[in-house]
Amino acid sequence: MRLVLIDRDGVLNVDRADYVKNPGELEMIPGAAAAVARLNAAGLLVAVCTNQSPIGRGIFDEAMLARIHDRLRDELAQAGARLDAIFHCPDAPGPPSACRKPAPGMLQAAMRRFGATAGETPFVGDTLTDMQAALAAGCARHLVRTGHGARTQAAGLPADLLPVAIHETLADAVDALLGGMRP
Repeated sequence: MRLVLIDRDGVLNVDRADYVKNPGELEMIPGAAAAVARLNAAGLLVAVCTNQSPIGRGIFDEAMLARIHDRLRDELAQAGARLDAIFHCPDAPGPPSACRKPAPGMLQAAMRRFGATAGETPFVGDTLTDMQAALAAGCARHLVRTGHGARTQAAGLPADLLPVAIHETLADAVDALLGGMRP
């Protein structure tokens, strides 16, 4: 394993029903930044793959998303963590899109960029579409119960998505990925 892919909203930061529309609305999930720092310390690359439909819906633009991601990077840096890349899909829901999860486009782009293979690249998310994208990309699936994760689990995961490892938080997922050893 050299690359870990993670979703943003509901995994790193609190998922708001009205979207994170500006940097001031970004609220980190407790322990998420430290979990990313542990992945970094273990020598792993970390990339975010996030649907950002508010751009396609006209709620905010790419410049605002860049400011939100600057804030995310600042929050991570306070815990000694960093992201090696952020991939986002601006498409609104509707016609199928190559990048919008559940399509695997973002995950595949991240693996190409870092020369990683799907068999060695886990994806951590909180929604059914995250798990579907991971399956379509050939990545191991890790569902966190933060964000929409508890509801996703309670609704039942389709048999074709299994196996899916279930974790309470990103920190718990990182424990499992690192074999329970803290670097």
